[in-house]
Amino acid sequence: MAMKIRLARGGSKKRPHYSIVAADSRMARDGRFIEKLGTYNPLLAKDSEDRVKMNMERVEYWLGVGAQPTDRIARMLEAAGHRAKTERNNPQRAEPGKKAVERAQEKADKAAAAAEAPAVEEAPAEEAQVEEVAAEEAPVEAAAEEAPAAEEAPAEEAAADDAEKSE
Repeated sequence: MAMKIRLARGGSKKRPHYSIVAADSRMARDGRFIEKLGTYNPLLAKDSEDRVKMNMERVEYWLGVGAQPTDRIARMLEAAGHRAKTERNNPQRAEPGKKAVERAQEKADKAAAAAEAPAVEEAPAEEAQVEEVAAEEAPVEAAAEEAPAAEEAPAEEAAADDAEKSE
């Protein structure tokens, strides 16, 4: 029979309260246990004395007869100073998951496409602006020259039209 010292959840929805229990590892989380060893209330402040209460004599007894604490209980025992701190190594802690990598890749692809698209669109827009400026200037010049020499005006208009078509 493998014994565990673990948390059994109680309390209502969104208001958790845990009992620290010694139980057979095959039993359900909130199921049958052998002995209640203390309580844990995560809603209290971390520096509160009432956050974690354990009967250390009984915890030491169960550890002595071979009960294994869960990771959370082991951390509580380390914080209380009843167990030596262990070095933990989780090399994947800082690596993003598959979906996060996919989202980042899609975002990068969209950013690259957006960076290329305005550069391609700016060139035609600039040409269109140049054409508009040239078209606006041509009639003004033509009108200014028409007054003194009315005979040359049709030739200048034709030249302006040819210039617009060539651009």
